[in-house]
Amino acid sequence: MITKTEIDKLAEIYEVQDFIKDDPIQFPHKFSRKEDIEISGFISSLVAYGSRKVFIKKLDSLFEIAQGEPLNFILNFDEKLLGGFNYRFGKAEDFAQIFYILKQLYSQDGGLSELYKYAYNTVGTVGKIEFFKIVTDYFYSRVKDGVGQGFYFMIPNPENGGAMKRMNMFLRWMVRKPPVDFGIWDFIPASELLIPLDVHVARISRQMGLLSRNSNDFKAVLELTENLKKFNPDDPIRYDFATFGYGVSHPAK
Repeated sequence: MITKTEIDKLAEIYEVQDFIKDDPIQFPHKFSRKEDIEISGFISSLVAYGSRKVFIKKLDSLFEIAQGEPLNFILNFDEKLLGGFNYRFGKAEDFAQIFYILKQLYSQDGGLSELYKYAYNTVGTVGKIEFFKIVTDYFYSRVKDGVGQGFYFMIPNPENGGAMKRMNMFLRWMVRKPPVDFGIWDFIPASELLIPLDVHVARISRQMGLLSRNSNDFKAVLELTENLKKFNPDDPIRYDFATFGYGVSHPAK
C-alpha cells in the first residue's frame, strides 16, 4: 500500500493552481459571486463526462450562450436560448428541464446551497444515499414529461448504487478550500466529503492498494474514502488530486 508520505507528495504536486486550466473547475473560477460559482460549477459537473477536450469545448459554448452570467441566465431562462445545444446523452430538452428547475430553485427556494444544506441537515452525513436522494428528488419531482436518458444521466438516481462521481466532485469544489477548490459552503465539513470515483481514480487506487472492491460503485466510494481518512481524517478528499492527477499523467497502457 502507498504510504502517507508518498500520497501526500502526489497531492502537493497536483493540488496547485495550474491544475485549474485543464479541468472543468476552470469555469466556476471565471466568477466571484457565490451564486455564479455554484451554478457554473453545478452545470460544469453535469457535463463532465466523456472526452475531456470535447466536454470542455461544449461548456465553453454553453457559457457563451449564458453570456458569462450564470445566475442571470438561470433566473431568466427560456429554452429558446439553447437553440439545439446538446452533448452526448443530453439533448436540448434535457438541459432545458434542468435549467427550468434551477430557475425555480434560485427564484423561490434559496439556491443550490440551501438545497444541499437541507439535505445535509436532514441526513447528517454525505456518506448515505439518502443525502443524494434529497437533492435528486428535488429535480425528479419537478421534471416534466419529454425528457430523455440525458436528464437522468446528468441527474443520476443514487438508489441505483452508482458512484455519484460528478455530484461528489461538485461538492469537493464547493466545500474544500483553495487554491483549486472554493470553500464557499461551510455547512459541510471537508471530513464528510466522498471521493469522486471514476475508472481512472479507481484504477490508480487499486494500484496503490487503497481499493479492493472490483466494482466502481457507491460501496467502492465508501471503501476508498475510509482508507483515505487513515492518511488525513480531516480532509481525505485532498487525495483526489493524488489519484486523479496521477491517473491522467500515467494513463493505462
